[in-house]
Amino acid sequence: DSSRSHSIFTVWVEACETAGEDEKIRASKLNLVDLAGSERQGKTGATGDRLKEATKINLSLSALGNVISALVDGKAKHIPYRDSKLTRLLQDSLGGNTKTLMVCALSPADNNYDETLSTLRYANRAKNIQNKAIINEDPKDALLREYQEEIEKLKAMLTGQLPVTQEGLNSVAPATTSAASPGVSSSSDLAAVENKIRAEKEAEMKVHEEKLKQDYDNQLAN
Repeated sequence: DSSRSHSIFTVWVEACETAGEDEKIRASKLNLVDLAGSERQGKTGATGDRLKEATKINLSLSALGNVISALVDGKAKHIPYRDSKLTRLLQDSLGGNTKTLMVCALSPADNNYDETLSTLRYANRAKNIQNKAIINEDPKDALLREYQEEIEKLKAMLTGQLPVTQEGLNSVAPATTSAASPGVSSSSDLAAVENKIRAEKEAEMKVHEEKLKQDYDNQLAN
């Protein structure tokens, strides 16, 4: 019942889209975390249970800082998620398939200058964590959605809504750089490029389908 503690509120969300007999399910998890601030025993004068409580809070915040530092470093072979219950619970929110936002509470009092500076440095390290979040969905649905987006881009090029440039074609299919040039303008040439890209993407989908499925299963397992 103490106010001197960390609080974690987790919300699981699942969305199901039905199109005919097909169902597309997307899942996500939202972690709302309220971290207790660190304390200096010399300043607060805490004793007894209050001192033990502050010590445990400081240890968990230190473990969280070590995890953040390891993630930001990028060269660490081991991320110490299991050093505390806090970091273990927040593993998905820190280095998983997530986007993380940290909000800091600061004091304007000059006697809290050291704590304020420490908090800002803490948040700055967390800001440097680089995660690439993807939608939690069936790998086949993800491939189909990606494929449809590229087809729509090609259609926009054919209808003149998007300029036909080498860079634009490369963004759709990097392997087709030799198949088109910035001077391509006829509908037949564009159709040939589209057909080639379509065939190459189908081949890529077959190669990567199993890998994406395996990655997706591993993410669910963790």
